[in-house]
Amino acid sequence: MRGHAAGGTPAAAGSVRAGPPVRRRRPYAAVGPWPLPSRRVRAEHGSVRTWWSAPAAVALLVLAACGGQSPPGAATTAQGSASTSGTAAPPTTAPSPPPARSSTGTPTRSPATSPRTARPQPGTTTTSPTTPTTALPAALRGRVLTVLPTSRRVVALTFDGGAGSQGAPSILGTLRAQDVPASFFVTGRFAQSNPGTTSQMAALGPVGNHSLSHPDFTTLTETALTSELATARAAIVAATGKDPRPFFRFPFGAYDTRALGVVNARGYGAIGWTTDSLGWKGTSGGMSTDAVVSRVLAGRTPGQIVLMHVGANPDDGTTLDAAALPRIIAGYRANGYAFVTLDVLR
Repeated sequence: MRGHAAGGTPAAAGSVRAGPPVRRRRPYAAVGPWPLPSRRVRAEHGSVRTWWSAPAAVALLVLAACGGQSPPGAATTAQGSASTSGTAAPPTTAPSPPPARSSTGTPTRSPATSPRTARPQPGTTTTSPTTPTTALPAALRGRVLTVLPTSRRVVALTFDGGAGSQGAPSILGTLRAQDVPASFFVTGRFAQSNPGTTSQMAALGPVGNHSLSHPDFTTLTETALTSELATARAAIVAATGKDPRPFFRFPFGAYDTRALGVVNARGYGAIGWTTDSLGWKGTSGGMSTDAVVSRVLAGRTPGQIVLMHVGANPDDGTTLDAAALPRIIAGYRANGYAFVTLDVLR
């Protein structure tokens, strides 16, 4: 073995230095971006830690520039190089990283501590809460009101306006002549087509929202429901100068829990009816003026809500509710009833 340095590496002439023999080591794993090329170079460097000192300094600078957040895998690489170098690195304690900052320099919370709602996952839908500008009376929340909460002998006459206004002049004239207040529900399209009539209604009592186009609310998406309510409201406000809230009536009286929730969330209470006059059926549907009068008065009860219409039957053109109204008013008064509007619910 003369002429060879300990460790089996050929020594250059005159370059063998006295000292303890270099312990034979196992080949190093290719750790890091620049693996050591040979055992001779490793022996001359004496320590991998010296060879890695420059990259380690650069890594620390990058870590500091990133606000204390090391790149993914950086910790694993550092640990791997230390474990394979054969030189024990001094124990260090990493400082707690400062809070991450946004592009504006404002500290941001980590997802685990953020009070904001988590971002929805694909395939899910969320409903953003809507705060009504008018407070919804407790009596109108979570239900469809079909009778006024009273023991007094009072009745609320309500008239819907949707398809037409043929009976409106007679109905409004009777109410004014008899000094009877009433409540109305009109669609947005009715208000757009009959702004003058809608304004006259508002002079006699509240005008509630009856949707824009009179669809079945149980078949619509929440977006469509909201659009129906908002567009109709705008048309009614334009015609009357008054907000229709908190009164709404479902088209066809059709609703479900979801639709009712949307209506309530937009500041409306749903108003149904105690008695439907069925005058809208017309003579072609087997009704008559006498039948309308009898049906309405037979259903009288304290707090009764009566449903009638200002339009004509599309098949026979009759306006039975308008024809029956004078006798209906006389019949209630003969039985000691007074007339109120839905404003008593506010």
